[in-house]
Amino acid sequence: MRTLDHVSDTDLILAFQNGDCDAFESLIYRYKDKIFSSILFFVKDSYLAEDLFQDVFIKIIDTLKNKRYTEEGKFLPWALRIAHNLCVDYFRKVKRAPAIRTSDNKDIFELLQISEEGPDSKVMQGQSHDRVRKMLDLLPEEQREIIVLRHYANLSFKEIAVITNCSINTALGRMRYGLINLRKMMLEKQISL
Repeated sequence: MRTLDHVSDTDLILAFQNGDCDAFESLIYRYKDKIFSSILFFVKDSYLAEDLFQDVFIKIIDTLKNKRYTEEGKFLPWALRIAHNLCVDYFRKVKRAPAIRTSDNKDIFELLQISEEGPDSKVMQGQSHDRVRKMLDLLPEEQREIIVLRHYANLSFKEIAVITNCSINTALGRMRYGLINLRKMMLEKQISL
């Protein structure tokens, strides 16, 4: 695969629509971690997340090949919206909510970069991630969703509002209440990160 890191999303999409498979591979490589992390956050099952991740890209390929993509310059929010909708559809289909996992289960925090300092710092950072994950799992789903999309997918509140189908003010409010609830949990349980 040739290097296409410097090429814009729009140009990669146009190149793919004109038959350049390397362009699409570059687009996948650019965003796969953020999309997979978001799916994994919602479904909390790595095997299911992998299946839904593939479904997302099948839907993206179909839309791009049929030239129905109209979100110029906003590929990631569009792809995340597809991922979010597929997760919601999955849970509607099985009529159950995602399970809250314990600290023994693998989660989105495995995808975070751990510093290359000594083993002590890795252990401490891992414990901090576990504490944050446990607290996030205790938040209402709407608050947890906004915090993860903002802090781990690095999306703007405007993009989050589109993905979650709410207003920007609602997204901001959910973020605010989520952070307030996290602070309360930290104080109640005397947790320091």
